[in-house]
Amino acid sequence: MAELTLKTPAELQLMREAGRLLASVFDHLDKLIAPGISTMEINDLAERYIVEQLQARPASKGQYGYPYTLNTSVNHVVCHGVPTTQQTLKAGDIVNVDITLEKGGFIADSSKMYMIGDVSPLARRLVDKTYEAMWEGIRAVRPGATLGDIGSAIQRYAERNGYSVVREYCGHGIGREMHEDPQVLHFGQPGKGLALQEGMTFTIEPMINQGRAKVKTKKDGWTVVTADKKLSAQWEHTVAVTAEGFEVLTLRKEECT
Repeated sequence: MAELTLKTPAELQLMREAGRLLASVFDHLDKLIAPGISTMEINDLAERYIVEQLQARPASKGQYGYPYTLNTSVNHVVCHGVPTTQQTLKAGDIVNVDITLEKGGFIADSSKMYMIGDVSPLARRLVDKTYEAMWEGIRAVRPGATLGDIGSAIQRYAERNGYSVVREYCGHGIGREMHEDPQVLHFGQPGKGLALQEGMTFTIEPMINQGRAKVKTKKDGWTVVTADKKLSAQWEHTVAVTAEGFEVLTLRKEECT
């Protein structure tokens, strides 16, 4: 990872703009993701919107050799699901769409869960509780708090609701590079780890499993799935540490009310 950097007010403003544009990509997709759409169609719609409408760059494309604009992780896929023309979403599916965008030299990273048609009550509960787990972590952000405070808040909430937290993947610092220091674990102990400072920017992106925390990577080298084939959900925001606490740089329209 790149060295830990604190963002200046000018740099934070550029990150705020990248985050605003990324939020608009999800607004665009909200009207289009429905039963019958393929995961590759979602990828292509997002790429066209980012490049043609926003004059921005899909930051994931080409990163570490990854050929697509986004990840689509369906049902028991934990993260890094690869879009394909063969995978068509159907009623009852849950899917995480994870997108990065670079504008003005800075990168924003966010993901959102979509529930396709009527989903089971158990699937809906997992999606909703994972969203709340992310916010438990975000609300722990303030100068002087620690990374352990974030991880502990997420872990306590998830486990209290009967779920497990994936430990192999974590949030990360972000700015000019997609992955900077620090690593932001989604489990931990209060008061432990690096102390947060104003100007730090990082993602909080818990992956919460319905069953056991154990995961495995498929033969494509990207797609991570639950070992027990039970459902997994994830939400993600890019967050800045401010003098007062935190600012969510990728906040979406429906979250502003």
